[in-house]
Amino acid sequence: MSPLFWVIPLVVVATIVLYTWYLRASGPSREQRETEEFERARKAFHRERERAEAKFFELAASSGRPRGLRWKDCEFEDGVAYARDKQTAELRALVAVTVSFEAVEGGGMEDVEAVSNLRAATAVFRYSEGHWSTEGRVIFNLNPTQAIAHFQDSLVLVGQEV
Repeated sequence: MSPLFWVIPLVVVATIVLYTWYLRASGPSREQRETEEFERARKAFHRERERAEAKFFELAASSGRPRGLRWKDCEFEDGVAYARDKQTAELRALVAVTVSFEAVEGGGMEDVEAVSNLRAATAVFRYSEGHWSTEGRVIFNLNPTQAIAHFQDSLVLVGQEV
């Protein structure tokens, strides 16, 4: 067999390895990509916030939770805590909310005095495919920072706006 039979494949493999190394060395790091994505997401949240909040209220109010109560109003705070899901790497925006309820007739809560008490909670939003959305998920009795700490196994804080 000719020596070129072995040299040509070795040159091809070496070229591919060097080219791959060059691309990795010259391209942005994972941290840089995540930082750039976070900045895009943060700006998008400001643009889309009003629509996302309205969708959140619609979905949360129609969830039937808490049982026997109807969502009356939801006040959103200005601050936002951003977190990254450790498993999916998706960004989350968590916003403190104050929720007021009223009793549903026949729901067993009509005579409970605490129904009219305001409830502190956190609204959860998800950034996917360049847009913010929500499933109407609410975390009661925790502010956004506390919620991220509570779910530290799955969320990591990446930024905050007060």
